[in-house]
Formats: sequence, structure tokens, C-alpha cells
Amino acid sequence: MTHVRQGLLRGLLFSLLTMVSVGLMAAESVSGEVEKAISERLEGAIPGLKVQGVTPSDIDGFYEVATNNPDMIYATADGGYFFVGDLYQVSDAGVSNVTESSRAEQRAELLAQVDPDDMIRFEPDGKIKSKIYVFTDIDCPYCRKLHKDVPRLNELGIEVNYLGYPRSGPNTSSFRKYVSVWCSDDPQAAMDAAKAGQSVPEASCENPVQDQFRLGGEVGVTGTPAIVLEDGQMVRGYVPADKLARGLGVL
Repeated sequence: MTHVRQGLLRGLLFSLLTMVSVGLMAAESVSGEVEKAISERLEGAIPGLKVQGVTPSDIDGFYEVATNNPDMIYATADGGYFFVGDLYQVSDAGVSNVTESSRAEQRAELLAQVDPDDMIRFEPDGKIKSKIYVFTDIDCPYCRKLHKDVPRLNELGIEVNYLGYPRSGPNTSSFRKYVSVWCSDDPQAAMDAAKAGQSVPEASCENPVQDQFRLGGEVGVTGTPAIVLEDGQMVRGYVPADKLARGLGVL
């Protein structure tokens, strides 16, 4: 009788494991089908849109759709209905922006894909306690004000990584200035000079400025300076060095 019970238990366990396995396979299949349906529907309807990822959202029946557009899209499983904007959650702790949290994760992932050698870096002499990524414009007054704080930020152990975001766009004077800075023999010295309003010898080479400008649009840069923290959170506009350091927890 004991052998019979053990056999029945083994059979039942096998059946349960089979059901779970089949269920997981079905879930993966549905997930793939949903992503494909949403991508095809939205990309076909909106010129230039590129879906970068689809994940379940906190709203039943809707999926969070990350694209090359900084605005988050929430769509039904077939992509037939969608809305654009920020999703907020009301809880005992207050109101939180769910969409901004997702944007931060996406920013961090996109920045992680940028070659560090494509950025113009200002590194601390000692231990690096934190890093910031700054989308900057050579001619932006507040960008120049932030650049004056770079020595203090480095002193506090904060590494500053510049990415180009000439607000006037490609084929403009500001854009060419950034290219000249990046292509110079000493980009850090050229950046110092340009931010001080000095002229930088015109130079050209294969450079990442166009890609960085496009990336800025994807991660939601609307003005400069735009400071992105390591966790993907964005600080918009100029913040004094010590205040920024306190926010980063290094002061």
C-alpha cells in the first residue's frame, strides 16, 4: 500500500510540474505575441516610432510601451487602444509618479550602452564616489555656470561625464562647436575654453555628437543642462555643486 501511495504521489507531483511548465510556456508565448501585436500596430500607425520594450503595467489590461519617444505609451494587448502620459499612484505614502520611475530605468539602460570614451570626462583625482551624466550645450549660460562647478564636483568625488546636446540641432554653430571640442587633441581643455566663451579651433572627425543629441531626445532632455544620475533619475537645470553632492549623498 505504501508503494501505491508513493506512486500516486509521484504521479500527482509530475502532473503538477507539467501543468506549471506548460503554464509558463504559455505565458512566455502570450508575452511575445502581445509585444509583437503592440509593436506592429503602433509602429505601423505612427511614422518614425520604434518600440523598444513592452512590459505589464499597473493598470489591468494595459501594457507599458517604451519607445524612441520620451513620452510613455500605455496600450491594450492588441495595440488597438493607447494613451500617452504619466501614470500616478495614490497610496498611504502619498502620490508617486510610476511612469517617471520606469523612465529612470530606461535612461540608466540606455546610458549604460554609451561607450565611456565617447563622453568628455572630468574625473576626481581620488576615489570616485558618484557619477553624473550631463547633456550639455556649449553656448547655454547655465551649462557654463555648471561647468565652473566641475572642479568642486571633482573635489567632492563626483565624476562628470558630458554628452553633447546642442539645443539648436545639427548643422548649427553650437553643434559645430561641440564637434570641434570633441575632435580636439585635448577635449577637456577645449571644453574649458569653449565654456569660458573662448574660440576653439574648428575641427572635424568621426564623432558621436549626432548620436548623443538623438539619445538626449529619447531620454527626455528638453533643456540644458540635463543631469542624469547613475540610477537614471534626471535633474533638470543647474544645481549648485554642494547641493547636488548632498542629493547624491556624498556630502
